[in-house]
Amino acid sequence: MSNTKIRGTVHVIEDTKSFGQKGFRKRLVVLEQQNGRFANYVPLEFTNDACEAVDELKLGDEIDVTYRLSGRKWQKDPTSEVKYFLSAEAMSFNKVGAGQSSPNDVDVNDVFSQAAADDEGDAPF
Repeated sequence: MSNTKIRGTVHVIEDTKSFGQKGFRKRLVVLEQQNGRFANYVPLEFTNDACEAVDELKLGDEIDVTYRLSGRKWQKDPTSEVKYFLSAEAMSFNKVGAGQSSPNDVDVNDVFSQAAADDEGDAPF
């Protein structure tokens, strides 16, 4: 299986849910993509330790997610219908666009505004 990337805006962040006796955990994040006239909503599952990483996300964040597709077959008994399920398991994400700024990012306009405010009318020469 190869990993693939997808970019979108965080539309839904669900709470972490636990399953089974072994404590399997899953957290759903839905990305919204604008594709022409219609929005595309892509559900991605963060599992186990990756559930906590979702705490960094906010609705409206634009993110790139690396994910892998996984599928499984389910049949209640040998005579019942076979069903197939597909899920996109998120492996990692990076914020892009708004909300990604770091303390080291400097806006040049802020630097000039601060310099003008600190200036007491003295010429630097």
